[in-house]
Amino acid sequence: MTVVAQTPFAALRERFRGQLIERDDPTWESATQTFNVTVRQRPALVAIPADEDDVVSVVTFARDAGMQIAAQRTGHNAGPLGELDDVILVRTDAMRGVEIDLVRWTARVSAGSTWADVVPSASLVGLAALHGSTPNVSVAGYSLGGGVGWYARKLGLAANSITAIELVTADGTLRRVDSVTDPDLFWGLRGGGGNFGVVTALEIALYPVTEVYAGVLFFELERAAEVLHTWLDWTGTVPDEVTSVGRILRFPPFPEVPDAMRGRDFAVVEAVVLGEEAAGTALLEPLRALGPSIDTFAMVPPAGIAELHMDPPDPVPYAGESMMLGGLDHAGIDAFVEAVGAGSGSTLASAEIRHAGGALARPDAGQGALGTLDAPFVTYALGLAADDGMARATREGLRALARAFAPYDSGRQYLNFTDAATDPAHFFRPSTYRRLRRLKAAWDPTQLFRANHQIPPG
Repeated sequence: MTVVAQTPFAALRERFRGQLIERDDPTWESATQTFNVTVRQRPALVAIPADEDDVVSVVTFARDAGMQIAAQRTGHNAGPLGELDDVILVRTDAMRGVEIDLVRWTARVSAGSTWADVVPSASLVGLAALHGSTPNVSVAGYSLGGGVGWYARKLGLAANSITAIELVTADGTLRRVDSVTDPDLFWGLRGGGGNFGVVTALEIALYPVTEVYAGVLFFELERAAEVLHTWLDWTGTVPDEVTSVGRILRFPPFPEVPDAMRGRDFAVVEAVVLGEEAAGTALLEPLRALGPSIDTFAMVPPAGIAELHMDPPDPVPYAGESMMLGGLDHAGIDAFVEAVGAGSGSTLASAEIRHAGGALARPDAGQGALGTLDAPFVTYALGLAADDGMARATREGLRALARAFAPYDSGRQYLNFTDAATDPAHFFRPSTYRRLRRLKAAWDPTQLFRANHQIPPG
């Protein structure tokens, strides 16, 4: 007679069609992989649901067992989750699929889908989604946390272009919520992150965009002050149709980096213009007059800007920090260049300033919990941390940048760019945060769901 050892999760296995991976499983390391490989996750169990019924099963099991659930797809922004000893990590990798409605200009996107699953399909039919700066970020995580993309100054945060959400709540019910059905929950999910359930699908608005004028201007790093001063003045003149980034960028000497950039350092301006080529060319003239060493601007379909920001496609060891700036002047640009530019000694791979404002600053009654970004500029910087020496150098570079921008700090932070555990009160206006805490108390009073930035019940 063969005796089969019973694990604590045997009852769940009986009704779960997807994969359940315990710590002794040979696929454990890949199942717990984060995008920032310095973050190691050790949950009690990894569950990879095959469908919504599996999500219901694992949520019900965790609730009855007194455990928590943390939902994840690509492992971006995993650091703030903290210790996961009594947590079931629900990886939605297998729940993929995109359905585009050409009549309503919407897409239903399953929770495991990334922007690489959405953007090319929409682009083929002349539509654009409010995607992020890299194709391998999950649509759900990015959108629930806000979503600042390449059309943001004209069309706002991705969270506010969500038209419906399907999720499993703490009572084990699969729900579809929108502006009519459970409107308070719908409001809180859009910007409140993963605090209120396990999302199984989103319905998002698409926009009639067939082409955009987009690209990058590369300048030698020694010209960073000249370039970024000009860019700052330029941001004060452009219409909402222009979303741009001023950036210092150091390319590693890796074989996969193109020859023209491998091992070189640049000051760059990246931009997307919603409009025709003639209008884009005219708008770009003050920057192009500086004489970039590389100019990649052209008319491209929406799928053509998926990798405009040149984010690494695969998991890497890094440390990063962000700040929302209440304003920025030329003294701030000088401080930025002094902290991370040529001669600074900084090893940061990327230090960027994103131009916000426009639709990102305009409140609307139909918006979610994160309706606007109350800052005209948002920064994000990162450096490699493959060993202790690199990590120390990166942390020093991040501290230097924080000192440079300290006079401009708005006191607010942007959830999706905050890689360390942070009081979530910093992400929202006080009245919004109070409402989110009341919503958490109503829908998840026992904190069954562990979000990367946990909102406590009020």
